[in-house]
Amino acid sequence: MNIKLILYCIFIPCSIWIITSTNIDKIFKKNKIMQIHMMYLFLSLTLSYFIVNFLMDLYTLLATV
Repeated sequence: MNIKLILYCIFIPCSIWIITSTNIDKIFKKNKIMQIHMMYLFLSLTLSYFIVNFLMDLYTLLATV
């Protein structure tokens, strides 16, 4: 199985958990629940993308040394 897929499966829930602990609801208008959830989703996907790519780059860098 692809290691990136496994890392995504690990870090997407972690990033959702981290982002939902913040209080970014105040920057949205009232009763915009769907937009807030979409923002959480996109932020968590972006954060997990950066984390997985960083770990893969670090792995390849250390594997070549």
